[in-house]
Amino acid sequence: MTAAQIINHELPILKLSDTVGDALNWMEENRIGQLVVVDNEKYLGILSEDILLNYDEDLLISEIMPQYSGVYIFDYQHIYEALGFISKYHLQILAVVDEEEAFVGNITAATIYNRFGELLGAQEPGAVLVIAIKNRDYSLAEISRLIESDNAKILSSYFSGNQYTGEEASKLTLKINRQNITSIIATLERFGYIVESAYAHEPVGSIEQERFDMLMKYLSV
Repeated sequence: MTAAQIINHELPILKLSDTVGDALNWMEENRIGQLVVVDNEKYLGILSEDILLNYDEDLLISEIMPQYSGVYIFDYQHIYEALGFISKYHLQILAVVDEEEAFVGNITAATIYNRFGELLGAQEPGAVLVIAIKNRDYSLAEISRLIESDNAKILSSYFSGNQYTGEEASKLTLKINRQNITSIIATLERFGYIVESAYAHEPVGSIEQERFDMLMKYLSV
């Protein structure tokens, strides 16, 4: 999914001839604290509500220096890259330009977060597993095979760790399309994987718990 596919065509664009009062009113109407400034299809930057509140409402936008003039995304870039800009600069809005760097629209942080959640399968029912793993032992294909052997599938995955060493433990976060994942955890642990944590709507058990329950049942006979 590219930036061009999630452009917001409803948000107003600030022109140099607009006033501070205009900008503040549009921000209030659209419930957003930032708007982009454009002059003849050239992106100039972003103005935030907290900055505009320091000026007289009759002052022209041309009299105020916008921020983030060099922060924008090309229309062909993926929303992963858009998320990086939004997170790095703590933006509510991000400008989109074409290959000639002409302004073509903007996208909001809310839209990026929603679409990113869809890509990660966040809205799908299921459980989340966090596996502690060394970089040299990481193989998503192998882990996926073990999970699929239990009639489940990985909806999304996220790997975080140090790519320069095979010794340091990393984290692999998986979204599984099933809520009852006790047997999946047992399978992974049987093959030497360390399931650090698990989150599901249904209680997550473990091999140790199952063995304890069996022992208690045996002793009660």
